[in-house]
Amino acid sequence: MQTVIVLFNLKPGVSAEEYEAWARASDLPVVNALPSVEKFEVLKASGLLIGEGSSPYAYIELIRIPDMAAFGADMADAAVQAGAAQFQQYADNPLFILTSAL
Repeated sequence: MQTVIVLFNLKPGVSAEEYEAWARASDLPVVNALPSVEKFEVLKASGLLIGEGSSPYAYIELIRIPDMAAFGADMADAAVQAGAAQFQQYADNPLFILTSAL
């Protein structure tokens, strides 16, 4: 099992309300419906556990993927590609980190 962690802030001019409404109505249902995805979550940072100041990223996505080859095939779907293009309209330079459990 691999988990993709996506860290990002919103682009200037994009409101949190606009992005979050899109994520709830479109992104979460589409990605969670993919056969290759075990679970997809979008998290909103609320602060730091240790230290002062705010989180360097406002949003974190967690995509749990049992089979990366199947996920790659699912990513070719037109609806997924449309969603990815729309995500790029909201997210400012997102960082995609591929992880696996120890």
